[in-house]
Amino acid sequence: MWRYLDVLPVDDEQDIVTLGEGLTPLLPSREQANVFIKDESKNPTRSFKSRGMAAAVTMAKKLGAKRLAAPTAGNAGAALSAYGARAGLPVFVAMPRDTPQSIIDECEGYGAEVELVAGVITDAAKRVQQSIAEHGGFDLSTLKEPYRVEGKKIMGYELLADLDRLPDVILYPTGGGTGLIGMWKAFDEMQRLGWIDSFRPRMWSVQSSGCAPIVRAFAQQLETAPEWESPETSAWGLRVPRAVGDRLMLAALRESGGGAIAVDEAQIEGAAAEIRKREGIDAGPETGAAWLALRELQARGDIKDGELVVVFNTGGNKYR
Repeated sequence: MWRYLDVLPVDDEQDIVTLGEGLTPLLPSREQANVFIKDESKNPTRSFKSRGMAAAVTMAKKLGAKRLAAPTAGNAGAALSAYGARAGLPVFVAMPRDTPQSIIDECEGYGAEVELVAGVITDAAKRVQQSIAEHGGFDLSTLKEPYRVEGKKIMGYELLADLDRLPDVILYPTGGGTGLIGMWKAFDEMQRLGWIDSFRPRMWSVQSSGCAPIVRAFAQQLETAPEWESPETSAWGLRVPRAVGDRLMLAALRESGGGAIAVDEAQIEGAAAEIRKREGIDAGPETGAAWLALRELQARGDIKDGELVVVFNTGGNKYR
């Protein structure tokens, strides 16, 4: 990721906290013509969250933070725990009580202090605020600081390097949405650099029928997304009932000519298993949702024959 240092906020390479994130493979689908899978499971903590946390922890340490904290529904906590360990900074992570044990074990394995709370990620976020008030620390929650999005935007730069052009369509499993927001920012930066023209991929946010606040807000033509009531999905990265970046996401979806789509919760895990078996890619349930969305959008005619499509595998299958 740091090969793009000139468009990242760090001005001294000695400050970088890295585990070797970025430059993940873009793999052609075996079964879908003109479809590529950007495999973020190859990042150090097996998800795209490595990118954001590398940038955020780098800047937090550089700017004097002594303790780091964040809520998580899964992958973000694991990434923060790992990069906090790399930086030599203590980490506090709050997560819902029903978070898979594998995620809890991973965070604790990196030395983080883990607290389980009743409810969902928004409840975990409240506990993080309480912990910071009591013990100090810096909040690295989604869009509570400016640097996680800077790390994730590099996915957009890498697509141009991978394809020598931008795709026609991007399908992105969406919880907090910083990856989508970051790529949209990257495209504007690349145009100002003279690397691309005004063409933009159609961005599609993919969510589960059990938690689809962005989809509902998009359909209702709202500028923000009200909180989703009683969120339920096996794709833990998508179980975000209210995204802080809702306004930015909805604007990007509309400006790109894309949209938001919810897929059947009951089919998500089966689709993820299909990707693993047929493509040989370590796909988590979030990617299963994106695969279902691909098929539905093709059937509806929203994705046409011959169009170049990138589906993001945002993370590996940790939920075993």
